[in-house]
Amino acid sequence: MAKRSALADYNSKRDFKKTPEPAGEVAASDGGNLFIVQKHEATRLHWDLRLEIDGVLKSWAVTKGPSHDPDIKRLAVRTEDHPMSYAEFEGVIPQDEYGGGTVMLWDRGTWDPIEGKSAKDLVDGHLHFVLNGERMKGEWLLIRLRKKPGEKRENWLLRKLNDEFAGTGDALVEREIRSIATNRSMAEIAAGKTARPKPKSKTRKKPPASSTKNNRPAPLEIERSAPLPKYRKPQLATLVDDVPTGNGWMHEIKFDGYRALIAAKGKSVKIFTRNGKDWSDKFLPLKKAFADLDLPPSLIDGEIVAHDANGNPDFSALQSMLKRGKSQQEDSDVLTFYGFDLLTLGKTDLTDLPNIERKEHLADLLTDAGPNIRVAEHVVGSGEKLLKLMCDAGQEGIISKKIDAPYRSKRTKDWRKIKCLRRDDFIIIGYKASKSRGRAFASLLMAQKVDSKLVYRGNVGTGFSASQMDELAAKLNRLARKTAPVEVDAVAARGVSWVTPKLIANVAYAELTSSGRIRHGSFLGLQEAGPKRSAKGSIPKKAKTKSAPHGVKITSADRVVFPNGNFTKGEVADYYDHLAEPMLEFLARRPVSLVRCPQGRAKKCFFQRHDSGALGDHVHAVPIAEKDGGTEDYLYVEDRTGILQCVQMGTLEFHGWGSSVDDVEKPDRMVFDLDPDEGLDFQDVKSASQLIREQLDQMGLVSFPLLSGGKGVHIIVPLTPGHDWQQHKDFSQRFAQALALAEPDRFVASMSKAKRKGKIFIDWMRNRRSSTAILPYSVRAREGAPVAAPLSWFELDDTKAANRFTIADRDLLIERSRKLEGWGIAEQVLPDL
Repeated sequence: MAKRSALADYNSKRDFKKTPEPAGEVAASDGGNLFIVQKHEATRLHWDLRLEIDGVLKSWAVTKGPSHDPDIKRLAVRTEDHPMSYAEFEGVIPQDEYGGGTVMLWDRGTWDPIEGKSAKDLVDGHLHFVLNGERMKGEWLLIRLRKKPGEKRENWLLRKLNDEFAGTGDALVEREIRSIATNRSMAEIAAGKTARPKPKSKTRKKPPASSTKNNRPAPLEIERSAPLPKYRKPQLATLVDDVPTGNGWMHEIKFDGYRALIAAKGKSVKIFTRNGKDWSDKFLPLKKAFADLDLPPSLIDGEIVAHDANGNPDFSALQSMLKRGKSQQEDSDVLTFYGFDLLTLGKTDLTDLPNIERKEHLADLLTDAGPNIRVAEHVVGSGEKLLKLMCDAGQEGIISKKIDAPYRSKRTKDWRKIKCLRRDDFIIIGYKASKSRGRAFASLLMAQKVDSKLVYRGNVGTGFSASQMDELAAKLNRLARKTAPVEVDAVAARGVSWVTPKLIANVAYAELTSSGRIRHGSFLGLQEAGPKRSAKGSIPKKAKTKSAPHGVKITSADRVVFPNGNFTKGEVADYYDHLAEPMLEFLARRPVSLVRCPQGRAKKCFFQRHDSGALGDHVHAVPIAEKDGGTEDYLYVEDRTGILQCVQMGTLEFHGWGSSVDDVEKPDRMVFDLDPDEGLDFQDVKSASQLIREQLDQMGLVSFPLLSGGKGVHIIVPLTPGHDWQQHKDFSQRFAQALALAEPDRFVASMSKAKRKGKIFIDWMRNRRSSTAILPYSVRAREGAPVAAPLSWFELDDTKAANRFTIADRDLLIERSRKLEGWGIAEQVLPDL
């Protein structure tokens, strides 16, 4: 049998009529020791490390890129061998092809195993080697990780060893953003731009330890004779709900001030607003401060900020200062300009340079600036942490920018803004009619009680779904009154229909302005009244039920299926019969897995998700494609009879997919299952649930708590279908991992039992295609017949256990379902990934 080519996998994955990559041919093995690293922006940004061994390039995909910090270990996933000709490849692989995306030649040089070692050590799962590249130097180590059961890919760890070339942090990937072959950025490669000349700079044997000063761009030649720069439209950020991840992004504080462009040349200074108005006379202290710097011709983009008594940016303070007039500003030192971009310098237009390079040139330009002119700080790759810090400090949010993107005078997704939102309850006192057909009202007028007196807080006109508007309009009409229940100025009262102040709305907003008005408010929903604590209801023990409504005969109804609670099969059927209506809101027409216990929970139970044809004529099947290309019939029900037919066949639990049978490929529900370690109590779970709720709120996502009936809480995030399972899984995984990263002593996003000790596992894996989660009102096959029960966020604090409700609480659960109308329902889309 002919020996399989080392490049068979490489060639089989590519259509060389469509991809510019070279076809694979094994080169003659001449003992060569080339190594290269290619930066590759495919489905996810990564760096491909390739070592020449036996005439091919052995390859690993390094997530987050190599680090010269010995304390940072990088996951390196082994990939197929590549041909030696790949060492020169740089360009764009078509998106529909394998590995579609932009490829940069990021580093190259030679490698050698350390003395006494060889490339053959790879077979044993480790390689200790030395690199002599343009960027990666010194001793490195590759170690293969043990495969987990069912794991297909081969995972390794790449680590820098402590030597003269070691440093700290992620300087290699943060600062080295151009091709070593063509000096192009990723954006320039993707756009097909030609090679750029490499700047002349002195080489260093050892990179400095500080990641903030490593490999700064070469100084620019500045022509001071150039004219004072003219205004140009600034680049604007796109509002998103989640922080982009990875080392390809830099993150800055979102300052709560006035956007401004500073045109400076020596003593001549103009301060433009984002719309091009000359506001130099409104910011005289800053104009003088820039004039004192005697800058060369330059156009600087940034934000003018006023600080409060605690030193925090305060938009209200800035507004108040501007109202005082310029004469009172001349001696004012409350203004600070934070520069974050440099568009021109001398006669040089810098807008085609990468973000990070423009920022470096700006830092050089403003080195000697005083305390009122600063360069906005940034972090790379830790945007979630920065956002949390800003939100905890009561700030507005952050701006995330692609490190290697050019400057464009328009709104782009290369700049993204993520806002911190506050939430509060406001009393609805009126509404303004809408001029748009199909919209019940334009906005709601809000108020709050201050010292027992109602105070007007402004209007909220966004966040309503069509159905919410119709429901609200009906409630408001019943509360109509002729006079305003609170003092409102004449302008705000124009065209308002007043209502008796009884309805309380939950509103997300940026802040209250200096005049006490809601800024950037969005309606989240009406306040849910917390139900009063009631004594547990009861249902007759030892029910002799022989049949249930809708013609479903329950055989062996007297069989005890929960020995500890002495509950029978008939009582389980009676529970599901009464709770069918609220349960079907979440169960109907959704692929389900059943937990069947024909002999009771103390005996053998099993999962069933495929149709056997024996459950009943109201238990339906939907064909769903499997990974192997075939299809299987999955179960679903759509009415009370279907539920009871499943119970007749010994079903205790119902677990549902995150999508409906109408379009199984479009998920409509995300679930985060909080699973505490043995040593934690339910108070820890409640606290964690509230934190996750707040994080989701800040991303614009409404969530609902569900007692699991076990020991944890499920956080339910309803979604409008429109995204696919990959996006669904990726979002939930990144969210869970970000929380685990932000609070490593509290959360873990890994299933590993060893890592979960003393922590709460955020189980995001229920959001994968074909995975299921327990459905609201389902019985649990656990001791005491507990129930998965919905509740409001207000109730959660008073709840003492996740198994608070059992099937004995049937009547109480029915009553609660009416009070929790609207639970688990929200029209909201998954934020862009």
